[in-house]
Amino acid sequence: MIAGRWRDRCVAAVALTVIWTLLWGGVTPITVVGGLLIAVVVLTVFPLPPVTYAGRVHPLGVLRFAARFAVDMVVASVQVALLAFRFGATVRSAVIAVRLRVPSDLGLTLTAEALSLVPGSLIVEVDRSQGILYVHVLGVSTLEEVEHFRGSVLALERRIVDAFGSPAERSACSSFSPGGPA
Repeated sequence: MIAGRWRDRCVAAVALTVIWTLLWGGVTPITVVGGLLIAVVVLTVFPLPPVTYAGRVHPLGVLRFAARFAVDMVVASVQVALLAFRFGATVRSAVIAVRLRVPSDLGLTLTAEALSLVPGSLIVEVDRSQGILYVHVLGVSTLEEVEHFRGSVLALERRIVDAFGSPAERSACSSFSPGGPA
């Protein structure tokens, strides 16, 4: 447990040092040492809670997720553009609650981030204890459209779990019966 925590802190320190070096625009000994010192100070003064990650990266799942995410971005951009240039009609929107099948912190965060990056949807609130995302969505006016959006969020979660989830999360994601929160 202690060794894992130190490993995580070392990885975070190296990542912060790389970011520092990139921000300075050049690799010099002073930049690297300065970045490392600042990383150590930041990690000491602002300790991060441990993030549990029992899964592993599945390259084929990552490719599926990335390809579908790119398609979703293009389709959503076109849909939002059409809504923006529609004359005379009021754009309908809704806040939709979606209970995720695998409410791990990492899965919740990745799903929320991916949803927020897609035009036309924005995370309004996250109920971490229940694993529920509240999403503001443009262009939704019927119950069928709400259920379709809920299904698309669960499909997105499935692709994220297939890319980064543990075997237990992958089986939980496939054995869960869909349904919205009460």
